[in-house]
Amino acid sequence: MIPEGSTHRQGGPAWCVSPGLVPYPAALAAMETRAAAIRDGEAGECVWLLEHPPSYTAGTSARTEDLRDPRFPTYAAGRGGQWTYHGPGQRTAYVMLDLQQAHGSVPARDLRAYVHGLEAWMIRALDRFNIRGERREGRVGIWVVRPGGAEEKIGAIGVRITRWVTFHGIALNVEPDLGHFAGIVPCGIAEHGVTSLHALGILATMEEVDAALIGAWDEVFG
Repeated sequence: MIPEGSTHRQGGPAWCVSPGLVPYPAALAAMETRAAAIRDGEAGECVWLLEHPPSYTAGTSARTEDLRDPRFPTYAAGRGGQWTYHGPGQRTAYVMLDLQQAHGSVPARDLRAYVHGLEAWMIRALDRFNIRGERREGRVGIWVVRPGGAEEKIGAIGVRITRWVTFHGIALNVEPDLGHFAGIVPCGIAEHGVTSLHALGILATMEEVDAALIGAWDEVFG
């Protein structure tokens, strides 16, 4: 179940935060239920902030050979994209919006603009910690450049839209065990690594990351 949430501004989505670790199948079922209710006009839009137990999830483009070591449970996610890791220390934000309406800079019924908006949201949240997040052509997600030029992924994006209602969303690495990513080829990209806020020396708490995400929301979707 998605917990009751609070709206940080009038007319915006409810912000729902789950304590502890939410099993991936339970989260997927809850998202599907909430998305259907939004479509039917029976529930409002929602951004759900949570953490999962260690899990590997496969998007619709996932390749079998990219699951290198199934040390954790694996699940078919039904979203776009390839293999993704979820686990403790990673802030997952599931975004359930009705795209038949415009949301800030994102026009109605524009999937490309919506994904671009999710990227901008993460970039603006990271900026609050003085981290420069960047897009890369042909590589979905948000990247940082290390001294010396190495590029590492700090945030993943995977979405699903059914009758213009969105679910799934983003995963931002705060302080996960980065060794857990070694069991997959994250998002099908083997030539670049992954990083986190803590690996970059930013010892932010999950509550501080949530505040950054909430603060950046209106700059993109408000």
